[in-house]
Amino acid sequence: MKILVVGGGGREHTLVWKISQSPLVKEIYCAPGNPGIASLARCVPIDAGDIKGLTALARQERMDLTVVGPEVPLVEGLGDLLAAEGLPVFGPQKAAAALEGSKIFTKDLMRRLQVPTAVYETFADFDAALAYARGQKYPLVVKAEGLAAGKGVIITADFAEAEAALRSIMLDKVFGSAGNRVVVEEFLKWEEASMLAFTDGETVVPMISSQDHKAVYDGDQGPNTGGMGAYAPAPVLTADLLQEAMERVMEPVVHGLRDMGIPYRGVLYAGLMLMEEGPKVLEFNVRFGDPETQAVLPLMQTDMVPVMQEVARGSLKGLTLDWYAGSCACVVMASGGYPGSYPKGLPITGLEAAGALEQVSVFHAGTALQEGDIVTAGGRVLGVTARGDDLQDALKRAYRAVDLIHFPDAHFRRDIGQKALK
Repeated sequence: MKILVVGGGGREHTLVWKISQSPLVKEIYCAPGNPGIASLARCVPIDAGDIKGLTALARQERMDLTVVGPEVPLVEGLGDLLAAEGLPVFGPQKAAAALEGSKIFTKDLMRRLQVPTAVYETFADFDAALAYARGQKYPLVVKAEGLAAGKGVIITADFAEAEAALRSIMLDKVFGSAGNRVVVEEFLKWEEASMLAFTDGETVVPMISSQDHKAVYDGDQGPNTGGMGAYAPAPVLTADLLQEAMERVMEPVVHGLRDMGIPYRGVLYAGLMLMEEGPKVLEFNVRFGDPETQAVLPLMQTDMVPVMQEVARGSLKGLTLDWYAGSCACVVMASGGYPGSYPKGLPITGLEAAGALEQVSVFHAGTALQEGDIVTAGGRVLGVTARGDDLQDALKRAYRAVDLIHFPDAHFRRDIGQKALK
């Protein structure tokens, strides 16, 4: 098989790494890829947002399967273009990708299907949104309706902060057209977990649970990031809660879309808040999470390529997944200053020594090749990942690897997984 993976971050490095282990695969392409991916795949300099260029590549190289990593090309319709060419694709088409591309579509769908989520209202008018916010309890969450590179959700402590958030999104257009409409919803506070599942539009097959760490500093302090680390499985999402989430969240949404004539084929991600009354949905993503993928896929014993083929064909029924025992932990090493401004082009050392440790994989997220050296090129630079007999063992291995890697002003959290250990 010849497979194209779209994207160039830590999630895509993990996908390429897992796909490369399949005996079915002869050649992997990745667009645009990164220096870490280049050791496993042929990197092609086509941006992940260039859906016409990606389709042309898949057609020209006669790809047996295209695996889409990021959300933007899915929301823009890459799945539709590939399907029109008769090219198999792992990832939902544009109508289904609205689950991530439009928060209003998703909230209204959940309301109609009675999927548990935060109480909310939607607004296209600033004054109406402001009047609603004035009468609510705080904290209150304000969300830009469209894609905003993970920055469109603002938790406000009081009305003044809510007004500032609404003004910046709806009037100042800090997120562009993504802020033409907003969702204003109640703030849910408990413990979060991530749930990933394969689905062909009918059958839903869950993966093991995981937990992300979004805040930049230890103790969940500071601004939110794209994710500073993750571990799997997450004991807070018990077998009973996992089953409840399947029955009340994942299956109703997939089947609800099917009944609307929208088959969802790919991976569905649900960010869940595990309330006392049961799981409630914070968000849906229409692709693998990042960095959850780095913690989940190393534990998957099953060859993932046939699974993706069955998803693309719409024939997932009867499939089961096997998992390695133990745990996996991913620690993100980020540039100093992230999630704010940060320098680029800083040299990275210790990658080979860290990667040589037993059961350790170093996934590149924001790196580049400069005069033969690996340098920093993004906010999240590396996902240092390790499997272990249990979570404590996995964390010990991961942090041992982190301590071997160096670049100026590198920042990482020292408390990944501590909630589970407690």
